[in-house]
Amino acid sequence: MISLPDDRWRGGHLGRLLGEALRRFDARVLHLMAHDAEVPLALANLAARQQVGAAHVHITRHLSLRGSRLTELAQAAGMSKQAMGDLVTQCEAWGLVKRENDPLDARARRIAFTPDGLLWLDAFRRAVARAEAEFATQVGEEVAAVVAIGLEAYAQA
Repeated sequence: MISLPDDRWRGGHLGRLLGEALRRFDARVLHLMAHDAEVPLALANLAARQQVGAAHVHITRHLSLRGSRLTELAQAAGMSKQAMGDLVTQCEAWGLVKRENDPLDARARRIAFTPDGLLWLDAFRRAVARAEAEFATQVGEEVAAVVAIGLEAYAQA
């Protein structure tokens, strides 16, 4: 009989816990956005029907308020240019973003938030703040502060 190694570590290592925490956090943020009265109705409906996912949140997290080139946006989100291009096309169809000429390079295009996209971004800010507050309530203010400091230090290393 073959003795199988102990693999309990696979379910509780830091990478897996961080991934599960991120999925939970993003799901909560999207849920809050779906129920935010200030989010344009069409976008709230997309979020409520879970048509907006974690990949779409990359645009919300990484798109500069001044606009970004596709390559900059993809790099910031850790995605391929092609995958980000597909997301931008979808978000453009939803009215979140628009493509416009780059004022610094006539050959280039920039992606920028639309007015509805800016409303979405503001709802994202409120939802993140609420999800962070809920996290702090669940684990305690001191633990939440230590987690935030630790994650920031780890991300910057």
